[in-house]
Parts: sequence; structure tokens; C-alpha cells
Amino acid sequence: MTHPLIALLDIGKTNAKVSVIDPATGTEIRGSRRANAVIQGPAMRELDVDSIGQWLLHALRDAPHRDRIRTIVPVAHGAAAVLLDRDHRVLAAPDYEDVRFEQVNGEYRRQRDPYRNTYSPDLPLGLNLGRQWFFLQETQSQLFSTVAHALLYPQFWAWRLSGVMASEVTSLGCHSDLWLPREQSFSKLAQAREWDKFFPPKRLASEVLGPISAEIAATTGLDPRCLVTTGIHDSNASYLKFSIARDRGEPFTVVSSGTWTVVMANRADLTRLREDKDMLASVDAFGSPVATARFMGGREYEAIAGTDARPNAPALLNVIERQAMALPSFASGGPFAGREGQLVGADHMSGSERASVATLYVALMSELLIEMLGAEGAVLIDGPLATNPLFGTILGALMPERSIELCTGVGGNTRAACYLAGFHEAPAPAMTPSTPASPSLVKALPAYREAWRKRAPG
Repeated sequence: MTHPLIALLDIGKTNAKVSVIDPATGTEIRGSRRANAVIQGPAMRELDVDSIGQWLLHALRDAPHRDRIRTIVPVAHGAAAVLLDRDHRVLAAPDYEDVRFEQVNGEYRRQRDPYRNTYSPDLPLGLNLGRQWFFLQETQSQLFSTVAHALLYPQFWAWRLSGVMASEVTSLGCHSDLWLPREQSFSKLAQAREWDKFFPPKRLASEVLGPISAEIAATTGLDPRCLVTTGIHDSNASYLKFSIARDRGEPFTVVSSGTWTVVMANRADLTRLREDKDMLASVDAFGSPVATARFMGGREYEAIAGTDARPNAPALLNVIERQAMALPSFASGGPFAGREGQLVGADHMSGSERASVATLYVALMSELLIEMLGAEGAVLIDGPLATNPLFGTILGALMPERSIELCTGVGGNTRAACYLAGFHEAPAPAMTPSTPASPSLVKALPAYREAWRKRAPG
């Protein structure tokens, strides 16, 4: 008898992907991928949920061994929710990068809860979910008055597949301004504005909402018995796959990469968090707060590198010798939010040298965030940075006392998907120690770091 498979639906800010996973081996059989886009709605920029939805149906219909897919696990980025009316029609799917949300900053800041209650920093644009809704309620009151349901982004896709509405804490606690992580309850802002009434019942990320709807089964050809789980926030999926393989009391640090580089420190002290440095308390899949800091590392890497070339060791040493560097920041959010990024000494560089500058920048920023959090234990690198040929090496040279491990297995959050689908014995992610730095890099890097920290605004 053939064994069941899992479909992982991963909706990131930049790309969306469907991966078919074999839980017996923890490997990805095949994936379908698309680039995401935003559209202009009547009031603001919006996530193009209709186009993603159409692509999703095709991806599931064309999935290999679709008759064996028994569970779908939705994963999606944070600071996103879809608002529905009483008839379950989509009213708005705000895109957090719309500058218009800042029009209400003054009054919104007067009404939001104190940082030490929510551990949700005051972020630019619409990176606080509460600011998105405040903007709509104040400027589009007629539209907002028809809101009946709010679905956090992973749970929106779970609902589209199953027809069952749910809420889940990893997205609810993702710098939303709507959640008190210590009390595990809605913020005063959410209650005062009566937004808490929009949320359906909370469910664990691993809970089964139900089978796929009859319409989805007919359109995709999936087995009607295929189940849909509640789903989880993407960075928390990365954290989960490491935390379930370790003692909950063991200190470790996860560097989850993608559009955002998110550093999550197990067992770190929440009192070290600083609002002005974009530090926050994430909420893990079990409801516990996790000390977190982040910056838009993927977006910044692309802005600095400006090329698809890969970094290499000779180019890296050339960059360090000429003191070419990137100074923060090149995207919204992060500890240097509001500062304008600069490239210093970067004229006439090759593609590999530009990529090396970008890799150095992301490594220096990651080290800074790990230091700010007081994070301890092994540093576990996940996502695109784990496949960068120099990132782990540089971070290891910057932090020689720490174990730096790379998640080199294919399939991204496959281990988390297996766990959430009920396959708790699926193989753990493959981890590889970072390549040790050469003596010349070990010698040259401290002075470069000192120069970068002196010049970085802060």
C-alpha cells in the first residue's frame, strides 16, 4: 500500500510555492512556484489573493501523486490578514508596504498599547496589522463597517481550501499590536476598537480544520478526504522545525531567511528587547513568547548585490581589503529603520564582489541582532542564507565561540509541515557545520567589522 503525502502551501511576501512532501523520508518530491504581486485597490495596495488562488488550484491539480495527498499545511508571511463580509466576500487584503497607512500615525500611536505589554514595536508602513485596520476604519468607514470576519494570512488559505474559519497565535502575535503574548489575550486596542470580534476561534497550528471542500476536490482532483490544518506563520514554521528536535529548555538561535531575516532566540530574556531596534516577542506554535529581532535581509541583499552573481572567497578578500561596505539600511524595518543605505568604496566592482559586499552586510547585521538579543547556543541558519557559499563562514568567523549550522536539506519547512500534519517521527532537517574561515579571512574580518560598526548609523 502506498503511503500518504503532504502538500505544503507556502505563501511568502515575494514568492508562493506548493511542495509535495513524502513524510516517510522528509523530502520534497516536487514543487510549483510563482512570483507574487500586489494590486491597486480602491483604498490602498492589496495582496493579489485572487491570482494566487487561481494559481493554487492549478498547482494542486498538477501536483505529482495528487491522489496520495492526504494533508495540506498552509504557511504564510506575517502582517497580513484578509477582511471578509457576512457573505464571506473579500473586502480587503491590505499589503503592508503601502505608505498610506502612515497617514494615521499620530492618532494610532496614542491609542496602541504600550510596547512592554505587546512587545510589538511601532513599525513603518503597515507592518503593524493594527495600523492597517485603524487606517481603514478611519478613512474607509463605510467599507470597514461591513467587516464581519478577519482571517490571518495562513488561515485565509486554510479557509479557502476547507471552508472552515480559524485563528492561530503565531500570526496573531507577529508584531500585530493586537496580542498580549504573556497574558495570551487580545490587546486593549483590539478590544476597544472591537476588532477582537472579527476573529474566529483560535486553533493550534497542527489542528485539522476539516477535509477540503467539495468544490476544491472537484476542481483539483484531490481525494475528498484530504485534510487541511490550521497553518502557521512562516518564520515560526522555521523555528518550529528546530524546536521540536531539541529540548525546550536548551538555548539555541534560529536565523530564518527569505524576504526577511528573522533571528529567534530560544530561552532569551524578553527584557532585552528594544522597541526602537525592531525587536519583538514572537509567539511560537505552542503560544509561548520568543525573543526576536529582524531586518529585511533578502530585500536588502538584492538591493546591494544588484546581480545574480554568487560571492566567492577571492572577491570577499578583495572587498575587505579595499574596505568596500554597505551601510544600513536598504529597506523598511530593522534596527536602522528610516536610515538611508549607502554603498562605500563600491565603484567598479565585479558581480561577485557586489555579492560579497551584500553577504558581508547581511552577516554583520545578523551578528548584531544575535548580540542584541543576548542569544545563546548553536546558531541554526535556515532558508536562502543556508545555501549562500560564504554567509555561514563569515558568521562563524565573526562568532568563533559559537556552533554555526546550516539547514542544507531541500524543501524549506518540510519538517514543520510533517509535524503539523501529524507525522511526528519524520526525519529531522539535515544540518551541516559551516565551512571554517581561512586564516586570511579570520585575520582581516575583525578590523572590517569594527570599521562597519563605527560607520553604521545608530
